[in-house]
Amino acid sequence: MTLLRKIAIGYFIVLLGAAALNYIPGLTDDQGLAFGVFALDIFDDSLHLASALWALAAAIVSHRASRTFLVLFGVLYLGDGALGLVTGSGYLDFGIFNNGILDLPFGFKILANLPHIALGGFALFAGYKLDRN
Repeated sequence: MTLLRKIAIGYFIVLLGAAALNYIPGLTDDQGLAFGVFALDIFDDSLHLASALWALAAAIVSHRASRTFLVLFGVLYLGDGALGLVTGSGYLDFGIFNNGILDLPFGFKILANLPHIALGGFALFAGYKLDRN
């Protein structure tokens, strides 16, 4: 199994965990905020689950499919995180379309969008720099 296929499996695990956040007792507060920072809804859960299944399928199929997943996923999630950092709303969960630009504290924007920025950035790095095939 190549490194990129292993990384894709890692993304499957992380994204499946993100999809499960709302359903693990104690991780959300009484207002429905995960870790007291951000709210996940059915769109977020569906997005994370679909992304997890995409990562798993890519890892099972081939090294090339894993690289394609990492590059495309990286672009999508990094872009979503960057837009969220600037506007307070991302596009993958339709937030920018449903909520528009939100006036949120910058520290909150960083905490809420850091997961997408980190996951997207590392996926791009892995897809382009760690590909030894």
